[in-house]
Amino acid sequence: MTQPVQPPASAYFITPEQEETQSRTLSIIVDNEPGVLARVIGLFSGRGYNIESLTVSETEHEKHLSRITIVTRGFPHVIAQLKSQLDRIVPVHRVIDLTLSGGGDEASKPIQRELAIIKVAGKGEKRVEALRLADIFRAQVVDSSIEHFVFEIVGRPSKIDRFCAILEPLGLVEICRTGVAALSRGPRGD
Repeated sequence: MTQPVQPPASAYFITPEQEETQSRTLSIIVDNEPGVLARVIGLFSGRGYNIESLTVSETEHEKHLSRITIVTRGFPHVIAQLKSQLDRIVPVHRVIDLTLSGGGDEASKPIQRELAIIKVAGKGEKRVEALRLADIFRAQVVDSSIEHFVFEIVGRPSKIDRFCAILEPLGLVEICRTGVAALSRGPRGD
């Protein structure tokens, strides 16, 4: 009688029942030079990981440094592997997991903000309701006509998600989001 063949003992064979995926916000300080972003993103795509949010900007002009902020979702052990491999790329100076940097309580979670520009078309009561909701969510009107509004809203991604969901039945036409910008709390820098 032959024994059934068992898959090799590898972290890639862990099933979702054994480990939950987690959302992680990574801050990566890199040299501001051509090709760096492609190399960083290549590590994620090579492992089949989606990037939920990506922002990149030069943060220190004199030193030619940029900050890449990535929000991704994955298994903790694979995220740890990604962070380790990111650390080894030559133009990468630091990789900070902002999700883990402060601890577990709400007061130590990273500060995350996103900007969204949202177009809503509507007349009559829907128009009045859209303006009322914008006031509640502290969204600014940046363009308007008798048939539409364009709102600008800044806040946590969950706030923007809620605002968009509420505007959906009122004539939501189009959304443009910047992606998450994030910093750790406290007096120390990354």
